[in-house]
Amino acid sequence: MDLPTRVLGDYGERLAARYLAEHGLTILDRNWRCVRGEIDIVAADAGCLVVCEVKTRTSEAYGAPFEAVTWRKQRRLRRLAGLWRDAHPEHPVGGPLRIDVVSILWAAGGRPRLQHLKGVC
Repeated sequence: MDLPTRVLGDYGERLAARYLAEHGLTILDRNWRCVRGEIDIVAADAGCLVVCEVKTRTSEAYGAPFEAVTWRKQRRLRRLAGLWRDAHPEHPVGGPLRIDVVSILWAAGGRPRLQHLKGVC
């Protein structure tokens, strides 16, 4: 499968958002951007603010998709979560913050395999 990276990423984010909503999370925002970065999905889960990074790959040649979420990326997501809260007072999710990763592997000729890792940091 030789899809452009952006097309693959967009597909993965739509799949992840649908999966999270089907599993009880309320999607608050998608692809939120500011000068410091981007959050793929912002959701609420029983009073907890969930910032979700989505990684979609077509192979594991460079490791599993979730392995691309390094400690630096996790730290950036924590900072971005605070900025998102400041920018969205209409969503008063004041509880704890959780960083999740949705890892999607979509190999050629196969169906996408989704793995949801909760609370990675």
